Amino acid sequence: MEELANFDLDRLFQKDALIPVIIQHWETREILMLGFTNKEAVALTMKTRTAWFWSRSRQTLWNKGETSGNFLHVKEIYTDCDTDTLLYLCQPDGPTCHTGANSCFFRKLVLQ
Repeated sequence: MEELANFDLDRLFQKDALIPVIIQHWETREILMLGFTNKEAVALTMKTRTAWFWSRSRQTLWNKGETSGNFLHVKEIYTDCDTDTLLYLCQPDGPTCHTGANSCFFRKLVLQ
């Protein structure tokens, strides 16, 4: 595993102002959600160690848990090989999904 100290956040946003971020449970490794982030949200995440995102529908920054109290405490951050997607390993305070489910991925599609 390669560790990147003093990583230049501009590298993440060379292709687009928004990139996907996958949220994975720190202990169980369950995929909890997928969100989008921009440079400011990543910087806030690194500073506060809670997950910040860019809301595409509201066109604003949001800190997961700011209204529900179910914050995502970021333990580690990884970038993919193309440096255009992030993975946050998080310890959630409660359910991650706004529906009350632990994960946003609870609807299984039937393969035909």
